Formats: sequence, structure tokens, C-alpha cells
Amino acid sequence: MSKPMTLNVRVSGELQEFVTTNIGADGRYENVSEYVRDLIRRDMDRADHIAFERLKAELQAAFAAPDDAFVPLADVEDVIRRGRERLARPR
Repeated sequence: MSKPMTLNVRVSGELQEFVTTNIGADGRYENVSEYVRDLIRRDMDRADHIAFERLKAELQAAFAAPDDAFVPLADVEDVIRRGRERLARPR
């Protein structure tokens, strides 16, 4: 496991006030570090959700395709080659 990272972030004005209201006895978090860790976890969850939705859409499209749209693949190298070709196509 990698060693912990120390982050220094300066906030002021409206951002500072917002953070302050979420920290301490009246807030949801005991300290700023706990708050930032929770924000990072939420962002990770959001990124995972986006990736899952993208995968789900790909699978739904694949399952909805007619049987004659499927092309048999010879081996793993064929799968990798076709994937690379697909990624290289402009969108």
C-alpha cells in the first residue's frame, strides 16, 4: 500500500463558510480531513456509477442487436485487434 498523501487546500469566502458549517459540533464531520475524504469517496462512487451505466448501455445494445450482427472471433488476439480498431475509429 502506498504511503498517505498530505493535501494542502486553501479556501476562502463562500467556500470557507460552507466548509465551516459542515465541520464541528453543528456539522456532519468532526474535521476537514474527514469531510474531504468523504467528498473523494463520493466522487469515486460517482465515477464508478458512470462507468457502470456506460457498461450497462453497451450490454443492452449488444443484447438488442440481431443475431446476424454478431461476428465469430477466432481467438484472443482477434478480440484485442477488433477492440483496438474500434477505439481508433473517430466518434
